[in-house]
Amino acid sequence: MAAQTEIFPEDRLRADLYDFLAALLSAPPPPELLRKCAALSGDDTPLGRGIGALARVAQGTSARAVESEFNALFVGLGRGELLPYASYYMTGFLNEKPLAQLRQDMAARGIRRADTVFEPEDNIASLLEMMAGLILGRFRAPAGLEDQKAFFNKHIGPWAAHMFEDLEGAKASVFYATVGAVGHAFIEIEREAFRMTTGGPSA
Repeated sequence: MAAQTEIFPEDRLRADLYDFLAALLSAPPPPELLRKCAALSGDDTPLGRGIGALARVAQGTSARAVESEFNALFVGLGRGELLPYASYYMTGFLNEKPLAQLRQDMAARGIRRADTVFEPEDNIASLLEMMAGLILGRFRAPAGLEDQKAFFNKHIGPWAAHMFEDLEGAKASVFYATVGAVGHAFIEIEREAFRMTTGGPSA
């Protein structure tokens, strides 16, 4: 399928949500981002309810509290409660075959890790940011649905929903439990949309 040249409004919204989740998962949200979270509203869908819960929790917390939660979940003393990496979820170990395959696919699409980023590229925040970049054409021309689907099904679909479920139920999760709910609902929407739109299996 040829790469699309026009980015439709619904695809921009998808990319915005990928970027939003990536921002929340890459580092503790600064006060400005936390205020944006608090101003959100959602409908009565699983995704909308997750967004509504995220807003309510954001309204009652502080950037310092969320930073402490982020560190407990993802940093910790030696390691955090969760290891949000594709290799870990797909093989049980870090820096395994899924990372090597991702690096090959990144090179093929003109994607390179920023010089200021040192953690493995298969962390959830980086993968969500890459997905947004493919949709919006940050690396080359905007990716068509078949290319988006191929990247999603290979690098995100097999494990991200499980990781978001773990984030929802993690001991340290309060604010991030709602991030997990939003991420879980969104990944399931994307999985079904790719299956319906391209007519093939979702995984």
